[in-house]
Amino acid sequence: MLTSRVQTEQYIDPKVGEMYDYCVIGGGIVGVATAHEILRRRPGASLVILEKADGLATHQTGHNSGVIHSGIYYEPRSLKAELSRRGAALTKEFAAEHGIPVDERGKLLVATDAAEAVRMTALLERSKINQLTVELLDAAELRRREPNVTGVGALFVPTTGIVDYRRITDTLADLVRAAGGVIEFGARVTAITESTDKVEVSGDGRSWSARHLVVCAGLQADRMARLAGIHMDFRIIPFRGEYYRLPTERSKLVHHLIYPIPDPELPFLGVHLSPTIDGELTVGPNAVLGMAREGYRKFSFRGADVWDYLKFPGFYRVARANVRTGAREMRNSLFKRGYLAECRKYCPELTLADLLPKEAGIRAQAVLRNGTLVHDFMIERTPRSVHVLNAPSPAATAALPIAETIADKVLEGAY
Repeated sequence: MLTSRVQTEQYIDPKVGEMYDYCVIGGGIVGVATAHEILRRRPGASLVILEKADGLATHQTGHNSGVIHSGIYYEPRSLKAELSRRGAALTKEFAAEHGIPVDERGKLLVATDAAEAVRMTALLERSKINQLTVELLDAAELRRREPNVTGVGALFVPTTGIVDYRRITDTLADLVRAAGGVIEFGARVTAITESTDKVEVSGDGRSWSARHLVVCAGLQADRMARLAGIHMDFRIIPFRGEYYRLPTERSKLVHHLIYPIPDPELPFLGVHLSPTIDGELTVGPNAVLGMAREGYRKFSFRGADVWDYLKFPGFYRVARANVRTGAREMRNSLFKRGYLAECRKYCPELTLADLLPKEAGIRAQAVLRNGTLVHDFMIERTPRSVHVLNAPSPAATAALPIAETIADKVLEGAY
C-alpha cells in the first residue's frame, strides 16, 4: 500500500553538503503538491521535502472531512473562490487518473429559520458571481430528497464530492519520488538563513541547502516565517474541530453532505453531516480554541502554544468580538447535548447514542494584530523563498492550483 511504503522511508540520512535546487518544508497536501508541480515543470531538478513527523499528511490534511468543496462560500475574486473552484475540477481529474475513488454526491446547505433563509438567498447570489451551478430547493423538495432532514429551504450544490486526501497526498509523493525528489522524515526545522545565492535550513544537528525554498508549514507557518526573518504581524491561532461518527447502522441516515447556512461573520462552516469515502457518516466539526497546535486529544495542552497567542494583541480582539460564540462552542464541546442540539436543528432524527468518538482536527487560523481573521489564502515571498502563511479549508480541495500558484512564484525568478 502507498502508506506503508511512505513509512518505510523515514529517517533517511540527509545529503549533507549537497545543494538542492528546491527545498519544500511541510509534508501536507499543499507541500507535496507543490513539490510535484515544481518537478513537473523542471524535470531533472533536485528537490527535497522536509517533514518533521514520521509520515505525510499527519495534520490538517489527514484530519478533515475529506470534502471536495465547490467554492460557494468565498468572497468573489478571492484566492479561495478562484482556487477552490479550479481545485475541485483538478482534484477529481487527478483522482480519476490515478484510480482514487471519488463520490460526487452533492451538498445541501439547509436553512432552518427565516434569518437563515435570508442568508441563504445572499449565498445563492454569491454562487452566481462565483460561476457555480446551484439549485434552490423549497422545504417540500428538501424533505423529498432527504427524508431525515428538515428546514425551510436549501441550496443544492451538485459538484461537491468526497475523497481521501491522505491517499491523494501519498500518490503525489510517489510521483515526486519517481521524478527524483527526496522526502526526509523526522526533519524538524529550527533555523532558516537566506543569502543572495541560497537558503540554508537546519535543525536537530541536520542541515540542508537549496537555491529556492518553499514553506508549507500549516500550523507552524508563523514560526517558520519568523525563523526566515519575515516580519508579518500575525499569529496562527489553533482551533480544535471536534468530530463524532455515527454507528454503522446509521451511516445511511443521509445521502448528501448536509451543511447549515454559515454565519458570514465567522470563518467556520458550522457542524455538518458528512459521508466519508470509506463509508462512515461523521458529524462536525465545531470550532473550539485549541490549547495545543498539534494536540488532538481532548484537553491537550502545550504551554508554548498558549503563550504564543496570549502575548499577541490580536487574540484579545478576536476573543472580545466572539465572546458569545466562543462560550457556546466551549459549552458544546464539554456537554454532548449542546453539540447534538446544533445538529438536530436540521436533522432531528439524531440522538445522543448516535454520537460516537472520533479523532479531532485542528485548524490553523491566521489572525492579524488588529484582530482581523484572515479569511483568504495568504502567500508571501522573498528573493529565494515562498511562504504559505494561511491555508485553512478549503486548502485540500485547492491544493493543486495552490501548487501552481506557488510554482509560478518560485520559478518566476529561478536561475
